[in-house]
Amino acid sequence: MAVNVYECMFLLDSNKVAGDVPAAAQQIHTVLERNQAEILASRPWDERRLAYPVKGQKKGLYYLIYFRVEGKTVLNIERDLELNEFIIRSLFLRVDPKHVETMLAIARDEHALALQVVPEGEGGDMGGDDMDMHRGPRRGRRDD
Repeated sequence: MAVNVYECMFLLDSNKVAGDVPAAAQQIHTVLERNQAEILASRPWDERRLAYPVKGQKKGLYYLIYFRVEGKTVLNIERDLELNEFIIRSLFLRVDPKHVETMLAIARDEHALALQVVPEGEGGDMGGDDMDMHRGPRRGRRDD
């Protein structure tokens, strides 16, 4: 069977993780390693308010992992991770081989998310650009 690289995004329960993200990550790593997966990159991605409650939670921590494993093993990994109390949801995607190096480079860059999201109130006006990262074009607004 072919060995593929997979991207997995986990939505973790912020209340249960409560500042001990390394312990939650270790539980996920243990499941992956038990299923002979090679972990290529692993890191917290973002904590944010959810658009709608998921399993009663209004806030969650997104955690991103890239790993290499045989395709037939992914179903076992998914099944094992469903038993983890920290995980609210998960999404597994197979990464196209021609994109693996680029995806891993971005995943390993701890500043990658900072380039995408600027929290309101931080950073001020970013060079007079007429875009607001959260609300779209700033046409006629007077809140500067």
